[in-house]
Amino acid sequence: MRTSGGGTSGDAPIIWWVRRDVRLHDNQALARAAAGGRAVVPIFLLDPALLDGPHRGAVRRRGFLFDGLAELDRALRARGSRLVVRAGRPVEALPRLAAESGATMVVAERDVSPYATRRDAAVRRVVPLELVGGATVRDPSDVTKDDGSPYTVFSPFRKAWLSRALPRRADLYVPPERIATVPDAIASDELPDGERTEGFPAGEIEGRRRLEAFARGRAAAVHRYASERDRVDHQGTSTLSPYLRFGMVSAREAVVAAIEAGAGRDGGRGGPDVWLSELVWREFYQAILFHFPTVLERAFNPAMRAIPYRRSAGDLGAWQAGATGYPIVDAAMRQLATIGWMHNRARMIVASFLTKDLLLDWRAGERWFMRQLLDGDPAANNAGWQWTAGVGTDAAPYFRVFNPVLQAKKFDPEGAYVRRWVPELARVPTSHVHEPWTMAPLDQQALRCIVGRDYPGPIVDHRAARERALAAYREKRKETTT
Repeated sequence: MRTSGGGTSGDAPIIWWVRRDVRLHDNQALARAAAGGRAVVPIFLLDPALLDGPHRGAVRRRGFLFDGLAELDRALRARGSRLVVRAGRPVEALPRLAAESGATMVVAERDVSPYATRRDAAVRRVVPLELVGGATVRDPSDVTKDDGSPYTVFSPFRKAWLSRALPRRADLYVPPERIATVPDAIASDELPDGERTEGFPAGEIEGRRRLEAFARGRAAAVHRYASERDRVDHQGTSTLSPYLRFGMVSAREAVVAAIEAGAGRDGGRGGPDVWLSELVWREFYQAILFHFPTVLERAFNPAMRAIPYRRSAGDLGAWQAGATGYPIVDAAMRQLATIGWMHNRARMIVASFLTKDLLLDWRAGERWFMRQLLDGDPAANNAGWQWTAGVGTDAAPYFRVFNPVLQAKKFDPEGAYVRRWVPELARVPTSHVHEPWTMAPLDQQALRCIVGRDYPGPIVDHRAARERALAAYREKRKETTT
């Protein structure tokens, strides 16, 4: 998609502005910049608006990104190039680099976040900028209703999305063995150090390895995805979300893998089809943010914008610390604090607990997740929180309230997930591990797990809290419909 006038002249270099595309394979921005064998100047900008912005506390996510960029630099050097790192505002750094290198154009992958849209508009006024696809398989402006209006319900969006030609492996860009060298005279800043994360090595190599392991072969986990994806005690998901977040794996390559695994061959019920639908959910959430950027500030559903949420720093702190007395909630929150990632089913459970059981504002949970998550993406994180809170798109019913005990028994039936992340409960038998307060006092003493001392008691009664939340939601809904 061309977004700027101007063009290239002769054999002048082109700047490849690396953003959320920390990879070489299937990189449409790199493909555009390197077309015709031109010299490419890869640059990553340490943008203060992002590094010092509202999510500056996300040190683990920054470390993951910086490690991925270091790997990208190594891959570029193996091809005779290198990554240039500069600190500064894009509207100042890009024209300066263009003057130093003689580049006549900047090429970048499109980003639909409100900040990115403003940033790119400003850059376009000072240097020729061309934006190409890549962050999503389909541009958010391309999947609309017949009248051009955006979809706000997933099912018809998915139908429209799938009705168009799907990518094939032949469509995926393979980087050349050599990329024209960046002149030595062009200086580069050092990448900052970042906090490392257990279980998630950064970079394109690891991302593509995970994709291969999850989706290739008859015994691959993708074929069990439909039946196992909600089990928090199993490795039934791809764990690709951090790599997709930073483009260490392309969305197109993931979709191609789903198709090659069999999506579309058995009526849409197999594991590859279900996984493909999850990838389309990601596209849907990006489209919602593109068409409705105000969702980052308020509920998508106008009828749900004035829910009388409680204010309780104590309850919020207990939820953040994994000390609510509900083992499945606490296990998930401690997993998040430890490795910066959480199973999607667990995300729904803890979000429901915060917004319904505790009746706290969903935006408090959204902000906390963005500080903690390796895969913290404004579009997906916001939409997920709004969906669970019952205030977002897709006609999500406000009366959906997850019972944390029943959810735990269904998706962690033996208690393995809880015991891993809540070691206080390691000796508690399966019959009580998800509701330890039901153990007899003598059993608690024998197991050295006294509720209220060794492990907190429930900070709220689920049944009463559910009724409180439903009453609050019904009242506000009634006010806005009369």
